[in-house]
Amino acid sequence: MPLYNKFANVSKTKKTVFIALLISMALVLSYFERFIPLPTYPGVKLGLANAITLTALYFLNFRETLSLVIIRIVMNAMFVGNFISFWYSLSGGLLSFFIMFLCVTIMGKQISTVGISVAGAFAHNIGQLFVVAFITKSIGVALTFLPMLSISALITGLIIGFTVKMLIPYIVRNVFRNEH
Repeated sequence: MPLYNKFANVSKTKKTVFIALLISMALVLSYFERFIPLPTYPGVKLGLANAITLTALYFLNFRETLSLVIIRIVMNAMFVGNFISFWYSLSGGLLSFFIMFLCVTIMGKQISTVGISVAGAFAHNIGQLFVVAFITKSIGVALTFLPMLSISALITGLIIGFTVKMLIPYIVRNVFRNEH
């Protein structure tokens, strides 16, 4: 169950529009992220679309958020990706989603949004490393990327977590202001 069950008394249309807006924002963030210069270390990305997944976890149920993640990954692959990037995104995105969902569901308000985001960032990188290990048929190759990706997960997880922490009250105040 979402932490903010604001959709209990909201029309299906408003909920559908909210989900569509989240998907479109995630696609835009994924697209523009490609233009942000980062260190040239393979696999290091900001993971801006993860902010949308984390936000969705606070307002939507499991099925709706999972659908959002899958739709975003498939659409992003169709627009700007390729076959390999699709598998990296799918493995990282799904593992990140499941870990963050478990954090929100099991720990609820005992773990901060920032902590959930960092856990999701680490999970995303681990998911992608599984694909690296599968493609190269070597766990050793994947493990060589682990230290740098762990540092990047910590940094990006903190940034995304603090961003979502500020975003959630805004959504509660403005998206649901006429709902009682």
